[in-house]
Amino acid sequence: AMPFLPCLKKKKSPVPLGRSIFQKHAPPIQQNYQALLEMCLKNKRLFTDDNFPAHISSIGTGALLKKLPRNLQWKRPHALHRSPVFYAANRKQLDLCQGLVENCWFLAALEALTFHQDILAAVVPQNQSFERKYAGIFHFRFWHFGEWVDVVVDDRLPVNEAGELVFVSSVSKNVFWGALLEKAYAKLYGSYEDLQIGQVSEALVDFTGGVNIRIKLAAAPPDLWDILTRATYSRSLMGCQTHLGVTKVLKNGLVAGHAYTVTGIRKVTCQYGPENLVRLRNPWGKIEWKGDWSDSSYKWELLSPKEKILLRKKKEDGEFWMSLRDFKIHFVDLMICKLTPDLMSQEDGKKWMYSLKSGRWVKGSTAGGSLGFCNDTFWMNPQYWLNVLPAEDSKKSLSSCNVVISLMQKHSSKHRNRAPHLFIGFSLYKYQESNRKLPPAFFTRHQPVNKHQVFLDEREVTHDFHLAPGVYVIVPSTLKPQQEAEFILRVFSRKHVLRYLYLFCILKEIVDRYEGKIWEDFFTKHFEQPKISFVLQNPEINAVQLQRILNNISWRNFQSFRLSFSLDACQGILALLDLNASGTLGIQEFRVLWKRLLFYLEVFQKRDTSRSGKLDLVELHAAVQETGISLSNEVCNLMAIRYGDPDLKISFESFVCFMLRVEIMGEAFRNLTQDGKGIYLRESE
Repeated sequence: AMPFLPCLKKKKSPVPLGRSIFQKHAPPIQQNYQALLEMCLKNKRLFTDDNFPAHISSIGTGALLKKLPRNLQWKRPHALHRSPVFYAANRKQLDLCQGLVENCWFLAALEALTFHQDILAAVVPQNQSFERKYAGIFHFRFWHFGEWVDVVVDDRLPVNEAGELVFVSSVSKNVFWGALLEKAYAKLYGSYEDLQIGQVSEALVDFTGGVNIRIKLAAAPPDLWDILTRATYSRSLMGCQTHLGVTKVLKNGLVAGHAYTVTGIRKVTCQYGPENLVRLRNPWGKIEWKGDWSDSSYKWELLSPKEKILLRKKKEDGEFWMSLRDFKIHFVDLMICKLTPDLMSQEDGKKWMYSLKSGRWVKGSTAGGSLGFCNDTFWMNPQYWLNVLPAEDSKKSLSSCNVVISLMQKHSSKHRNRAPHLFIGFSLYKYQESNRKLPPAFFTRHQPVNKHQVFLDEREVTHDFHLAPGVYVIVPSTLKPQQEAEFILRVFSRKHVLRYLYLFCILKEIVDRYEGKIWEDFFTKHFEQPKISFVLQNPEINAVQLQRILNNISWRNFQSFRLSFSLDACQGILALLDLNASGTLGIQEFRVLWKRLLFYLEVFQKRDTSRSGKLDLVELHAAVQETGISLSNEVCNLMAIRYGDPDLKISFESFVCFMLRVEIMGEAFRNLTQDGKGIYLRESE
C-alpha cells in the first residue's frame, strides 16, 4: 500500500461557460443521525443510506474493482457474527487489519488514534451498539477542511462468499467499529477507491483537526529523541513511512512505500549502555521487521529479565521494536500530529491559540501564482495580516516567538483522488504598516522571511517559524498563476492576531473599468486612500461590510449626492446577488453589483430633474424605460408602493433594490419558462 505517490499532472477539462465559473469545494451531505435513528426505531426498520448505497458505485470505478471477490455481497454485522460488538473497551481488541483497499496511510493514523481514548471518542461516538437502540445506522465525526462534520452510514458491509469482510476488519472478528468508520471515511471522500493513495499526515489531521509536524529522518534534528518523548507523553499521534521500492516486502521484513504507526518508545539499559527503542505497527496486522530488536533478535538477551519480559512479544501481529538508529535509516518521514503545536517548543503545557481563515484563488483576480513563476501577478494573491505578539507568561526572551503556519487546499471534486493536488505554498513578509495591502512594487524590493519557499503537490503545506514579535503578511499561492482552488490558512502560536487584508485599490484591477476617466479617477482618489481602506475578515463581503463600502463613497462627480444604504437594503441586495447562498458576495458578484450601481446612478441622475434625490412616479416610469426594461404601469405602481416612501417617492437606495429585483426576476423567468408565456414552479423554486 503506497502511502504517497507524486500526483500525475493531468490536463483539466475546460470549465463550461456560465455564471458559476468557479467550481467550489462540495461540502459533504449533512444527515441528522439522531432524527434518522428515531425514525427507523419508530417505523421498526433498519436504515438504508441512499447517499452511499450498498452498490458497486460506492466502491469505485477503477483498479480496485479487479481485486474484488467474484460474488461480492453486502451484509449487516448481525448476519456475519452471532454477537457483533461495535466497540471494544480493551485497547488490544481495537487492533485492525487492512483489507483490499491500499489505505495503509488511513489505518496507520487510525491505529495511532486508539492510544488516545478521548480523541478516539470524538471521532467514534461511543454510545452506539448492535443491541440497545439498534437500527442499522451509525455515525462518525471527522475534521473536514476547518469544521467537524458528522457522517452517517448504514451497517451493510461488503463481504466475500465466506462472509469475511473485504475491506478493514478487526483482529477480534466480532468487533465492527473499524469497518464502519472506514465506510464513513470512504463516503466522506467519494468511494472506497478514493482511499487508495494518501499520506498518514492527511488522516491524522482528519481525525483531530491538529497540526502536522513532518520530520525528514535523513536530516533529523539532534534532539529527535526528546521530540519523540514529548510527543509520546502529550496529546499527539505519530505515523511514519518507508522508502519507495521495487520489491514489496524487503528481506529485512519492512514493506516498501508503506505507512506504519509509531505505538511507543522506550529507553532500555543494555550491558554496553542505554539504547533508544521505537515500537511500530504494520497496519496489515502481520509481516514484521527482522533486524535488531525484532521479536527473534539476540539483542533482548542484553536486557535484564524483567525488562525483556515486559517489552518483548513473540507474536506475529505486525507490531515490533527497532532501535532509533535503524528507524532513522529505514524510514523516510516521521509525522507527528499535535492538537496544539507546542511540541517543537521548549514551553510544554502552555496554552497556544489558533486562527483559521478560508480563501480562494480565482482566475483573473486572486490566482496570482508564485513569485518565481510570475512576478507580475504575484501581488494579486490573497494577503493575510499577522501580528505576532509576545505571550505574557513566556519564559523565553521576547526576541523569538514560535509560530506554525499551515496552508491546506480543498478538493474541487466530490471524489478525493479524481482531481490532482495543485502545487501550493506561501511567502511570509515582515511589514511595517498595520492594515495596508502590499502593493505590487513591494515584492520587487523585499525578500520574504522564508527565502526558500517550498511548493508541494500535497493537500497541506506546514512550516514552523521562530519570529520576532511584530507585523507580518502571509501570501498563500499556487505555483502557477491562474490556477483556481479554495484553501484554508491556519496559524498557531502563543499569541497573535490574523486578518484578511482587502484594500479597494485591488477592485480597480478586478472590476471591469467603467468608460471614461471619471471612474479611473474615482478608484484612484477614493479606493486607494488609506482612510477608507479597511481590513475585512474574509475575502468575501457580508451585508455589514457592503453597507460600509457603499456608504463610504463620496461621489465627487455629483457634489450634492450622498449615498445612505440601510442594512436592510444591503441584506436585500446580497440575497439577490448571492448566487451560491454563502451569505456573502464574492468578487465576481461584487463586479456585477458595481457595474449595475454605476449604470443605475447615471439613469437616476438623468431622470431626477428636480435634483431632489428622489424620483416621483412619472420619473420612475421614465427611468425604468431608460434601462431598457418594459414594465406595465400596474407593476411600476406596485413597485413604488413596495419600495417608495409614503408619498410614493423613490430614493436612489430604493431604486437600486427595485431595479436589481426586476432584472434578476426577469432573468429567472426567461430561464424557467418553456414557452415565453408562463412558468410551472416546484415548491422550492
